[in-house]
Parts: sequence; structure tokens; C-alpha cells
Amino acid sequence: MIITPLLIIFMLLVFILLFAFFNTVDKRKWLTGLISLVLTPLIYFYVFYPFVNIISNYHHQKYFNSEAWIEKPALRYEMIDNTISTDTLIGLSKEKTEALLGKSEWLSWDDANKMHDVNRWNYGMGIEPGAFNDQKECVELQFKNNKLVALRPYQEIITFETKDEENGN
Repeated sequence: MIITPLLIIFMLLVFILLFAFFNTVDKRKWLTGLISLVLTPLIYFYVFYPFVNIISNYHHQKYFNSEAWIEKPALRYEMIDNTISTDTLIGLSKEKTEALLGKSEWLSWDDANKMHDVNRWNYGMGIEPGAFNDQKECVELQFKNNKLVALRPYQEIITFETKDEENGN
């Protein structure tokens, strides 16, 4: 574990709160200090730190890897930020893009022509970790003259099928 200033500040905050609480229960300063000193790391690492990890939306960032993109579609969100910022795929042909990413999962709908747009491919990227996350990550690839010109990330609401929907009722 890396000791950071933020870690020290939070542990001091937990210590002060515990010390203030135990000081109201027992006036022996040495006992209050000892109990606070022992309980501070336990409270921090087993209560506060897990709670922050549950509600935060932090995830690892990875470089683009074609094999991982195809084999682990639920973890694509880890690669997309780096892929967009470095323009890794921009300028590739449709054939080369399909070789790297696999066949598109769905095509965007073109309202003007009332049909699917073969120049706008979509891929699901999984669900970012977080306790209050109700959206799944997706990316739209836009082609022009058979070359990839843009990647546009977006979110969709997570929906679940019920048994009645599966059976057609």
C-alpha cells in the first residue's frame, strides 16, 4: 500500500472522531487514546475504505489490445479512453477495423433513410463498476469513405428481460 497525504488526512480524521467519541464515554485520556489508536486502522480499512470503493467510479485504464477486446467484451470500457485519446484506430479501413475489433455488434439507425447505417458501427463495452451505475458503456465508430473518422462513447440504460418477454407474452 502506498502512503499518501490523503490517506494520512483520512486516518487522522477517523482518529479524531473516534477519540472524541470515546472521550465522551470514558474520561481516562490514555485509555481513550489507546482504543482510538487501535480502532483507527480497523475502521479505516474495513469500513471507510470499502465504502469509498463501492460508491466511487474508478477503474483501471488499459492500452488497446485487439485480443482482449474480442475475448473480454465486458472489460472494453478499460481500453476505450486510451484508444480515443491516442487515435489508435482513426484512419483504419473497415476491413482492418473489423479484423481488430471483430464484427460490429449492431448498426446505428438512420432516420432519414429509415434503415441501418452501414457507416456507423456500435460495440458494447460492459458496465463500469460502481454502486449507483445503471448504465452500460457503448461506443459508436463512424466511417467516411471506408475510413474510420471518429469514435463516440455513450451510455445506455441497463434493461433486463423478464420471463414474460422471453416467452413472447
